[in-house]
Amino acid sequence: MDKLLIKGQNQLSGSVDISGSKNAALPILAACLLADSTVKVSNIPHLRDVTTTIRLLAAMGAEVLIDEQRTVEINSSTLKSCEAPYELVKTMRASILVLGPLLAKYGEAKVSLPGGCAIGSRPVNIHIHGMEKMGAKILVEDGYIHATVDGRLKGAQIDMEPVTVTGTENLLMAAVLAEGTTVLRNAAREPEVTDLAQFLVKMGAKITGIGTDVLTIQGVKSLKGVSYDVIPDRIEAGTYLAAAAVTQSKVTVKNVTPEHLFAVLEKFKEAGAEVTTTANSITLDMIGRTLKPVNIKTEPFPDFPTDMQAQFVVMNAIAEGDSIVEETIFENRFMHVSELTRMGASIQVHGNIAHITGVESLTGAEVMATDLRASACLILAALVAKGQTVVDRVYHLDRGYEIVEEKFHKLGADIIRLSE
Repeated sequence: MDKLLIKGQNQLSGSVDISGSKNAALPILAACLLADSTVKVSNIPHLRDVTTTIRLLAAMGAEVLIDEQRTVEINSSTLKSCEAPYELVKTMRASILVLGPLLAKYGEAKVSLPGGCAIGSRPVNIHIHGMEKMGAKILVEDGYIHATVDGRLKGAQIDMEPVTVTGTENLLMAAVLAEGTTVLRNAAREPEVTDLAQFLVKMGAKITGIGTDVLTIQGVKSLKGVSYDVIPDRIEAGTYLAAAAVTQSKVTVKNVTPEHLFAVLEKFKEAGAEVTTTANSITLDMIGRTLKPVNIKTEPFPDFPTDMQAQFVVMNAIAEGDSIVEETIFENRFMHVSELTRMGASIQVHGNIAHITGVESLTGAEVMATDLRASACLILAALVAKGQTVVDRVYHLDRGYEIVEEKFHKLGADIIRLSE
């Protein structure tokens, strides 16, 4: 099992190119099942979840080609199976995203209940209920969702509570080939959802309200293959900016869309950083500045994202003063706190709220990643800590960050991967 060895207290500098968004790439790859001809998707990140999704599509019979630039061509007209088996999808929650496309295009789907990070229950009942309203017959047994429909799905009015990103994406993909009009209310507004919708429109789908919480879909009979570039990963960008903040450094992230990080950038400014942006880059300068504590409450987009919560916990852990971080999206997303306290952080968790008192410094230790974003926050803590830190279970990290040690090394971090 791979580990990361990090020696702290090096100042970072320079720039880093941000990869394509994993959370946008996964639903877009699933949506390729809807096309009648070959789809070409570019800016795909080289990540474990992406590789698993591509393997899943190939296992179901789709023709898949990948070039040296990580552009993926998918022709699903050769599909032979509508089953997403447990062996392929057990570690990846996004596997549920093939349910909608398979049901809409082929009239059936057998999808293993998904796995992924252990940060909360994240139930799939909203996906199932929405598809049942569209005329599907669904049975959940033996760890699988069995879904069928006679003919085409039918348009429906679907109210989603609470807001769900994957639920919105799945029902959106199901609706584009349904007969009639579907209205998704309380739809997620995340940039990754918008990217999927724009991809579907390019293929010939009829969707209005993109970027709002009400999506209206007029079903069409077929979708065509297209070429499409996935948006940059806003969470990866935010993570490298947070690294600059904790190490009192100046770092530029390139190939980004600054408006996707508006709420995060405002919190960086509140924490004392100087933030400047161009059309496709963000620079954070913390040199000679004092890190201030900031209160955080995670909310659906456009507010502060849950995927940046752990990174800001590290910032607050070394800021001068007290802060409160409230997690409203996932009920079990403070598992990184116990590892940070091993490094000297002063954090008390009560339910979904973390009370943080900043300390002068953290100390290197052997720590264990518990989920994807926890992995990232432990790297940030190690970068600023005195001495040496070993981060174990970095397979979580490889699910969401492309060549992370290479990118941090380029910025001046003392970080190496240890393979056992």
